[in-house]
Order: sequence, then structure tokens, then C-alpha cells
Amino acid sequence: MAYISVSKPYQWSPRVFPTIPRTLNPSSTFNLLRFFSSTDNSTSSVDQNPNPDSGPEAPWPENPNPENVEPRRYFNAMLNEGIEPTRHTYNLMIWGFFLLLRLETVKRFYKDMKSRGISPDVVTHNTMINGYNRFKMMDEAEKLFMEMKGRNIAPTVTSYTTMVKGYVLVGRVDDGLRLFDEMKSFGIKPNDVTYTTLLPGLCDAEKMPEARSILKKMVEKHIAPKDNSIFMKLLTCQCKSSNLDAATDVLKAMIRLSIPTEDGHYGVLIENFCKAEDYDQAIELLDKLIEKEIILRPQSSLDMEPSAYNPMIQYLCKHGQRGKAEIFFRQLMKKGVLDSVAFNYLLCGDSKEGNPDFAFEILKIMDRRGVSRDADSYKLLIKSSLNKGEPADAKTALDSMIEAGHLPDSSLFRSVMESLFEDGRVQTASRVMKSMVEKGVKENMDLVAKILEALLMRGHVEEALGRIDLFMHNGCSLDFDSLLSVLSGKTFNAYSILCKIVEKGGASDWSSCADLIKSLNQEGNTKQADILSRMIKDEEKSHVSKKGKKHATVAA
Repeated sequence: MAYISVSKPYQWSPRVFPTIPRTLNPSSTFNLLRFFSSTDNSTSSVDQNPNPDSGPEAPWPENPNPENVEPRRYFNAMLNEGIEPTRHTYNLMIWGFFLLLRLETVKRFYKDMKSRGISPDVVTHNTMINGYNRFKMMDEAEKLFMEMKGRNIAPTVTSYTTMVKGYVLVGRVDDGLRLFDEMKSFGIKPNDVTYTTLLPGLCDAEKMPEARSILKKMVEKHIAPKDNSIFMKLLTCQCKSSNLDAATDVLKAMIRLSIPTEDGHYGVLIENFCKAEDYDQAIELLDKLIEKEIILRPQSSLDMEPSAYNPMIQYLCKHGQRGKAEIFFRQLMKKGVLDSVAFNYLLCGDSKEGNPDFAFEILKIMDRRGVSRDADSYKLLIKSSLNKGEPADAKTALDSMIEAGHLPDSSLFRSVMESLFEDGRVQTASRVMKSMVEKGVKENMDLVAKILEALLMRGHVEEALGRIDLFMHNGCSLDFDSLLSVLSGKTFNAYSILCKIVEKGGASDWSSCADLIKSLNQEGNTKQADILSRMIKDEEKSHVSKKGKKHATVAA
């Protein structure tokens, strides 16, 4: 920062004062003014003037704002040295004080400028108009604009653009359009700032036909804006007005003007074409997006929203284009997208197309990256595996579903158990049966009986006993007569099952066990027959005793 002292004797050249701020960039000049504004109670000879408004040398109030003191000292130093301020001096001071939002100070400078016989030029008027815009004082700006014309000062493209900007700021877009047409009628060509000033205002005012027309002219003249954010606004607003053709023209305009298109731009269009159910157009845009790998461009700053890619992936998966959906989503994944909705759509697509292998691959990716999976995706995957004749894969998917915290319904358990049972995988079906009971599902007992009988017939007695124990512990009723009949000729196995049943209190009618006790005695297993007989008698007595107590309680 430049430090300027005016207290030391120094012969200032008339060129010095205007040159100092002129050689600085806007940021440095602004900081210079801020530095002056923050200085403590410094004063100048003008402050001591008892009548500060008596002449052109003193355009300041008697009790000035301390923040204006140092810039005033700088200005008065010129006067004390006999250096007359020029138009350029005033233009710089007006510009600087507008930056500091010192409106009254600016007005005094402007008044003093004219009182010294210095005529404001086009730069002065443009600076004043722009300053009034900052305060949204369009009436004052209009007066200055008319004053320019009255003094035969030809407004420039900057003059018109500044006025248009002011009208847009206060919501008077129609007036902005009027001036836009006026400047063209006078042969003044709008520049990129003019267009990017007017277009957002038209969008905010929902004047989308006018915005489309102006964008067309902008493209015809090949005027590319420095601020590319206007295109996203145009895309969004044209889609909001349901004019998707105009929105598509925005993307085409970007391409013609060599403006880099990003996946966020395509996303707005894809989302709205999906909403309008114009999926052919959406897919056409998606093909360009994938082919050019726009998503993977490192300089891209506008990402596609889930509201755009999820409906697209869903549609592709539902209509036999799951492969394209995966290519699209894998590009998104490379950019860090881990959207559970999109993953589940892919799972559903694989399941519907009968590709459970791909679906299991997606499941592995989701598991590695901690992406949540929904129940419907698992159901479709299980059904797909069953339809393909892969009950083992269906069982794997069922286990994953349970691990993910979802509870399969009884029909899903049944379909997997039946498929495994019919495929001869009785023990695997038994494990599914175990999971079903542990999850509190007590339906499908007819199928349970078939699986238990098959276990017993194949000699898996210990496993069957374990399952029976589990069922009894969870309050499930079993047809024990049917189970015992399966063990005809296998008295010790039948004996073991009955002992387990008696221990758990699993039956109340023991008449069907008489044949088993008789068989045990005939085979010389009198000890086992005696134990079983006494256990049954004890259970019957206990049952009668409980029944008597119940009647006594009711009678009391």
C-alpha cells in the first residue's frame, strides 16, 4: 500500500495526484481509500473554515464524518499547492467514494465539480449512474442519463449497460428491454456484459420468450460471456416454463459459443425430459454425455443432481437397457457418487433381466462401500435367482437381505425353502427354515414338516432334533404322530425324539406312543420303554393337576 504524507513541504506536480490512484488497480485504490477512511482525527484547513460552503474550495460540511477526513486532506493538499483538480481527479474521487458507499460525499464532489466550471463527461455520468444503481436510486440515474443526452454527450455501450443493470436491479425489466432496443437503434452494439446483465433479469421476471430471442442474437453475433453461470440459469428457467425446446437451444448455444458444457447442464435437461416422459430425448442427451465422458472432466464444477440421474437409471433398467445404465453410473461412481437409490435400481434391472450374477457384483460393491440396500431389490434378486433355477444363489441373497436388517416375509422364505427342497438340498433348506423361525416367522409349518421328515429319512437325526427343539422353544406346533411314523423301524431315533418332546412338554395326547413302547419292549429295550412310559404318565398327571387347579380357581 502507498503511504502519502502531505504534512512535509513538497512541491506537488499537477500530474502527481491524479496519477497515484490511476496507477493502482481498483482493489489497491479501494484499499487506499479505506486506509484514509480509517485514520484517526486528522483534519485539514478546510475543516477549520468557519463557513465551509462559502466557496468552491470547500465542498465539505462543518462537522464532517471522520471517515472522509483523509481523502479530503489529499484533495485539499492539491488546492493548497495551487493545483486545480481536473475532470479526471473528480471522476476518480466519485468512483472511490461510491465504492465506500459515501453517497452524500459523492454528491458534494459532483456539485463542486460543476461549480468549478468542470463539465462532467461520459465517464462522470457513467460512474454516477453506476453509483446510484448501488443505492437502487433509478430516478436519479434516469435524470443523469437524460442530462447526458441534453448536453449532447453521446451515451456509450457502458452507459446503456449500466442503465439496464439498474433497471434489472429494481425489477423494471421492461425498461431494461426498452433501452436495449434503443441502443441498437442508435447503432450502439451490445457487448457481453450487456447480454449477461439483461438475461438474468428476464429469467427472474419469467420473460422466457424474450430471453430466448436475446440469446439467439447473442449467438448470431458470436458474443461469448465471461460469466458462464448465465447458461445454467437460462436452462433452469426455460425448463421451469416447460419450454424444453428453448432449453435445448441453450445447450446448443453453449456449444456454438465454445462454452464448456458440464454434466450439470445435461442433468437439468435430462431431468426435465424424464419428467415430461420424453425419454428418447433424455437418452439422446445421455448418449452424448457418456460418449464424450463429460462427467469425468476434471475441470467440471457443475455436478449432475440425483433428481436427474436416478430417473434416467430407473427408466433404463426397466426397459432392457441396464448395460447403458451401468456404464453411466460407473462414470458417476468415478466422480465419487455413491447413491443407494441408483444402486438399487441397477439391482432391480439385473434381476428383471435375469442377470443375478451382475446383481451379486453390484451387491459386493455396495457392501464394500457401505451403501444401504432396500428390501425390494433383494426380493427381485431372490426371485430372479429362483427363476433361473439357482436356489443356492437365492439363499445367498436371502442371507444378505437378513444381514442388511430386512425381514423377509413368509412367502419369500417359503419360495426359497421349496426351491432348495425340490432341488434335493434338504439341509440347506433346513438352515433357511432355522433362520425363518429365529426371525419370528411361524407360517409354512406344512413345509417345515416335510423338511423335518426328509432330515429323519436321510439319517440327519441330530439336526432334526435340533430343529424340533428350536420350534418347540419358539412355541411352534408340530405333527409329532407324522414324525414318529416316518421313524417306523428306527425305535431308538423315535425314542430320542419322544424324550425331547416330553422334556419340552410338547404334547398332551400320548396314545399314539403305545406302539413305540411296545416295539421297545419287543426289541429288549425294556429300560427305555419303562423310562418313556413313566415320563408320559408324569406328564399326564401334571396336565390333570393343572386342569384341576384351573377349575378350582374358577369355582372360587
